Amino acid sequence: MRRPRTARSLLAAACALAALLTPALPAAAATAASSGGSARPQATVAQGVLRGRHDDGSGAQEFLGVPYAAPPVGDARLRAPQQPRRWTGVREAVQQAPACLQFSPFGLRDPQAVSEDCLYLDVYRPRTAHAGARLPVIVWMHGGAYSQGTGTQFGGRTMADLTGSVVVSINYRLGQLGYLGLPEITGENAQRSGSFGLMDQMAALRWTRENIAGFGGNPGNVTVSGQSAGSGSVCSLLAAPSAAGLFHRAVLQSGPCTLLRPPDGARAESQARAFAAAAGCTETAALAGCLRAASGAALVEAARTVPTSGPASGDGLLPVDPATAIGSGRWNKVPVLIGSTRSEARLFVALTQPYLTQEQYTAQVLAGYGAAGPEVLARYPVSAYGSPYLALSAVTTDSTFACQTAWTAQLFASQVPTYLYEFDDPNSPTLAGAQVPGLDESNAHSAELAYLHDFTMGDRPLTAEQVALATRMKRYWGAFARYGVPAVPGQTAWPAAGAGATVTVLTLNPAATRTGTSFGSDHQCAFWRTQPPRPV
Repeated sequence: MRRPRTARSLLAAACALAALLTPALPAAAATAASSGGSARPQATVAQGVLRGRHDDGSGAQEFLGVPYAAPPVGDARLRAPQQPRRWTGVREAVQQAPACLQFSPFGLRDPQAVSEDCLYLDVYRPRTAHAGARLPVIVWMHGGAYSQGTGTQFGGRTMADLTGSVVVSINYRLGQLGYLGLPEITGENAQRSGSFGLMDQMAALRWTRENIAGFGGNPGNVTVSGQSAGSGSVCSLLAAPSAAGLFHRAVLQSGPCTLLRPPDGARAESQARAFAAAAGCTETAALAGCLRAASGAALVEAARTVPTSGPASGDGLLPVDPATAIGSGRWNKVPVLIGSTRSEARLFVALTQPYLTQEQYTAQVLAGYGAAGPEVLARYPVSAYGSPYLALSAVTTDSTFACQTAWTAQLFASQVPTYLYEFDDPNSPTLAGAQVPGLDESNAHSAELAYLHDFTMGDRPLTAEQVALATRMKRYWGAFARYGVPAVPGQTAWPAAGAGATVTVLTLNPAATRTGTSFGSDHQCAFWRTQPPRPV
């Protein structure tokens, strides 16, 4: 049974929009934000001395625009990342770097704030941090369907100061500059891989291991964390043999490994050749040179008809797809915190078919689910949800993110300590610019981001009640990063998910954080288990 075409398009469109971007601060504004009169913080890394700034609002210290690899430009385009250059004197670290070149049609608020010279990260630490403090470290991988996004919109000031952690947020190469399985290019590196974005992420983790002690972090206690495609990246890191030892815990938000399956080598090569042809590069012997010489604009244009599928499996970097690796027990085993939002697909449906009629909903489900279509309609009648928009959102949420999150958690839980959550705030903000008038987009994909980060893309500020939930969430995440167990005195106990047929879930709600075992029945996972898998 094939996956509904609408579900494919909804997931692709919304994953791309899940990481709308913000511009970097101008240098003058960044300098002005430094705490007036106080000594500015410094940190020493392998490349030299950095001078950051104090954040006046949170009191945390931040080091922005720190290079973790050499610029992947010119002949370095479509090659594995290299060590960053050293500098003399003190490098100012008060301005965020540009986003990597964007391969989605949605773009930035500031269309100029992009560059191929983009392999930088931001470091946030508590106001009292100092070199050698050995604080837990959280490294964040942004989402955006592997085609857009930036680490700069995910500030870590509040998380760092509240939880006593060092937070690192990174950029990595996107689109076909980050993921291109073309043998003429993959043959140039030892791992015969075109997953340069995944290589960038590993390079950032190696940089963290080598340098984070200078910021007060503990290189022996690193949590890798991501949402959407960033969570898919965490899945790949869990399965990649060369990532072993680079991190010690993992957080996966709205991107279960059983759902976000990478293409195999043959599919990746087919996509890469179609992309190269669209970019005007057709001569086999000259493909690598042609793609390195092409303008960034030409590559972005080519990707409009041939989008990337992210990292590929079957090469030396990622020999086996993550879900298979985890199921076999051959992966980088660490404690896992995993979850999703209550109504992930509301964002997807709102952005692609917000005013769906009942007739269209019925026809779509019958066409997409074949013989199972009538049962899907019986289980998800419009009358039970109030509108075709909400009914289709429930179908798509349950059949993809919700149940796949539970099944991925069960794979983990049979092998390592695993903690499962569901974010459920019926009044949560959505992404700025993504709100469709008249539609309820609460609890949609990306809804939790404003609660965990100093996130600038929420469509409205959090209320006092929501800030209280955000504080509890940060403390859970911080405790997991510190101990491998999300145990916080004075907050609801968070038990392990369990490896049985019924999983235990912590529901994150402003009124009452609670635990329960009804997640599977709430999302009709027993029914969806009988349907063919529908990975994206």
